[in-house]
Amino acid sequence: MAQAVALHQRGRLADAQAIYQSVLRQAPDHSEALHLFALTHAQSGQLSEAEALLNRSLRINPKSPAAHSDLGNVQSGLGRHADAIESFSEAIALKPDHAEAFLNRGNAFMRLDRHAEALSSYDRALAINPRLGDAHANRGVALSILGQFGAALASFDRVLALKPFNVAAMGYRAEMLRLLKRHEEAVSACDRALTMKSDMAGIWLTRGKSLQALKRRDDALVSYRKVLALEPQVAEAWVGSGILSFELKQLDDAVAAYDKALLLEEPAYVQGLRLHAKMHACDWSDFDADCEKVLAGLRDGKLVAPPFTILPIASTAADQLRCAELFTAQAAPAAAEPQWRGEPYSHDRIRIAYLSSDLHEHAMARLMVGVFEQHDRARFETTALAFGPPHDGELFGRVQKSFDRFIDVRTWTDRRIAEEMIALEIDIAVDLNGHTDNARTGVMALRAAPVQINFLGFPGTMGAPYIDAIIADGVVIPDGQQALYSERVVTLPYSYQPTDSKRRIADRTPSRQEAGLPPRGFVFCSFNNNYKITPVAFGVWMRLLREIDGSVLWLLEGNPVAPGNLRRAAEAAGVAPDRLVFASRVDQAEHLARHRLADLFLDTIHYNAHTTASDALWAGLPLITVQGSTFASSVGASLLHAFGLPELVTASLDEYAALALKLGRDPAALAEIKGRLARGRDTAPLFDTARFTRRLEAAYTGLIDQRRSGQPLSGFAVPR
Repeated sequence: MAQAVALHQRGRLADAQAIYQSVLRQAPDHSEALHLFALTHAQSGQLSEAEALLNRSLRINPKSPAAHSDLGNVQSGLGRHADAIESFSEAIALKPDHAEAFLNRGNAFMRLDRHAEALSSYDRALAINPRLGDAHANRGVALSILGQFGAALASFDRVLALKPFNVAAMGYRAEMLRLLKRHEEAVSACDRALTMKSDMAGIWLTRGKSLQALKRRDDALVSYRKVLALEPQVAEAWVGSGILSFELKQLDDAVAAYDKALLLEEPAYVQGLRLHAKMHACDWSDFDADCEKVLAGLRDGKLVAPPFTILPIASTAADQLRCAELFTAQAAPAAAEPQWRGEPYSHDRIRIAYLSSDLHEHAMARLMVGVFEQHDRARFETTALAFGPPHDGELFGRVQKSFDRFIDVRTWTDRRIAEEMIALEIDIAVDLNGHTDNARTGVMALRAAPVQINFLGFPGTMGAPYIDAIIADGVVIPDGQQALYSERVVTLPYSYQPTDSKRRIADRTPSRQEAGLPPRGFVFCSFNNNYKITPVAFGVWMRLLREIDGSVLWLLEGNPVAPGNLRRAAEAAGVAPDRLVFASRVDQAEHLARHRLADLFLDTIHYNAHTTASDALWAGLPLITVQGSTFASSVGASLLHAFGLPELVTASLDEYAALALKLGRDPAALAEIKGRLARGRDTAPLFDTARFTRRLEAAYTGLIDQRRSGQPLSGFAVPR
């Protein structure tokens, strides 16, 4: 036995096996020989033979903790993790200070996705041997899966205290920093690891994601390309490259990257992201098939699209609810332990926190700034929790000054923001992002306030159990549709959309030549984002150009790719490409002024003009729309009804086309509508910011009164 053990320890397995066999011929019931002979088989990859020998050994000596522990290792190697857990538990029962058995039992629990039990085993191992590096490392992995990123970070720090040059632990540590949204630190941690070992694709991936979060897009692309040079099959890197290319308006590159990802697997949300990139480019090749693929996957319960990407296609309110529920459950599930646990707040003023990444020169801020300014300071205390990039400019200055408290929380974790809200005893949290870029839905998932509201930023349901209410009106969510929203519906009179009655329109109107318009001819316009344009709507617009000689269509140039695709589509529809005119982006006041050059605004269909529609009406430009069956497709109708122009709301594309044609041929009728717009701008409910703010405050008060009374929250209508 001594000879065999010596050979075994030197790694001469075949020689050791020969001697163990010799021992066993002389003493068949030698339990230790059976045990060690089994280990040589396990080390040679002969796991079934090893298991049989260990079972023989244990029948002879069932009190050997080492043999039970080694049997557990063999069973884990055979994929029988439940059996392994029993074996490790037997070892622990015989030897309660068996740290390795606790460690390996934790590993078996991990492989069965029983992460909390794994964590308990790792903790027991470390209580026995605090220097067990693998237990610290695996504990960190378990904690990360359980979403406890801060605790996981501490575990990986402990690994590095024991083994300072453990590159794998450095990589995990960087990933925890990323998940904690400490992106600058994550990038530094990645750089340190990569100086030691530069071919770690996973660390390059973490680096790319953190750089992407920091909006260092070019640097992030370099990292993703490094990942793909090392491991071309990493779909996540293709997806990241696609998103970055999209943000850089390299739309063809974005679609190509998404296609690469889809060839490898079906990553979450990529079908929707791919379709959305194509819609930004107005690339309608296989449009119907692409839409059907996304909607079919969604109806099958698959994570095929983020909620925002299905708004501009022919999705129903039920589709949008399903999409939001699937997305929220995966991306921002409700916290197991909410921050607000029902404790009553009692303040002289209701404390409202507005959460947004867009409190700067952005469509949302342009609509809301007047509300922020008009809040009744005797009854409401307002806090901004701003997580967008730093800005200057007039609008940002107005927004910043309008709050009692403006807190820059860009670098804060979701939990820290939620804890701050609890410390401030916020009564009502208003999410102004919803499912849009840079959202921090995770704050709401932590239940940071007694009442949590979805308002304005996202025209649809959040599909989140922790969002209590959505602010709407009777047009965007009519009676009978409340069940298609996960929130309680609070209905405002007139329109859900606020406006800023201080919006400035530049005095000077550019000439038609300066705007790129022909000297004469009727000007249809649609200053919507390119992705809202669909082939069906565009077909109607081309019919109008064919019917009205000399007319042009004035569109917004959102990116370098869309104009070429739209001009080709016009030519295919029998319209000269130069009858499409593209407006570049200009200062907001100048943009409103150039509306005076247009004759009629043509709304998009599935996702209407929202702020853009308000801009048109404020500038005195008539708008026609088709009222749809979803929130996003009914906003145009909401605004027109609120202004008092319901005759510009149509029920079908045919009616829409007929109305546009009529107004295009009847200058007197169009002039009469423009006159009503000009006369009503200062009196219409749509543009009465103070009146809107009082109704919104009534909505807030109604919800907080329900919460304070202890009754279940319910939807209601705010009276006029």
